[in-house]
Amino acid sequence: MSDSERLSGERRIRSYSRRQGRITTAQREALQTLWKDYCLDPDRPFDAAAVFSRSDIPLILEIGFGNGNTLLEMAAADPEKDYLGIEVHRPGVGHLMRLLAHHGVTNVRIYCADAVDVLKRCLPDENLDGVNLFFPDPWPKKRHHKRRLVTPEFIDLIAKKLKVGGRFHTATDWEDYAQSMASVLEANRHLRNTAPSGSFAKRPGQRPLTKFERRGLRLGHRVRDLVYQRI
Repeated sequence: MSDSERLSGERRIRSYSRRQGRITTAQREALQTLWKDYCLDPDRPFDAAAVFSRSDIPLILEIGFGNGNTLLEMAAADPEKDYLGIEVHRPGVGHLMRLLAHHGVTNVRIYCADAVDVLKRCLPDENLDGVNLFFPDPWPKKRHHKRRLVTPEFIDLIAKKLKVGGRFHTATDWEDYAQSMASVLEANRHLRNTAPSGSFAKRPGQRPLTKFERRGLRLGHRVRDLVYQRI
């Protein structure tokens, strides 16, 4: 199967597994009342000037933001950048919209859709200043490794969407996934490790601790950050 077939065919990679979880009344209300304020159409090209009423501003994408706490914290701390978040699970989308409205954060918009679809359909090439993928599902059982998101095909797609100098930042507390991601990233000719070749980066100060990270640390896992720059 070719790369294009894997990205566009029925068996192509996806950025999520099909599980929604319980949705609260507050999250459901947010989805009903705040959707038009924060959520973007995954079938229309992204236009920064139309969405944020400003252009030529650094644009950062977070893939799989979960409950949105990390995305909110980063966007609130850096209002001179605009942020896009992608999350397929509606409870998390509803939770983030409530947070954005409560805190008055205006530099975030959301796609409730599969990340691969959004990257291909909505975002122009060489348009992003950064892509964050924090603690993706590690699929720890060996027979499930094929479901992991960080593959050569997915990283090729990410690299196309980054501006020259833009950065892809991922982190995991699963050692074998960290090694797998490092191998994939090192093999991509469009990306360069910001740490010495073959090594991991220190956690940048602007990356907040996540819920999954705290859980991993409690379990004694070592957290690995990988930061690669588009060349």
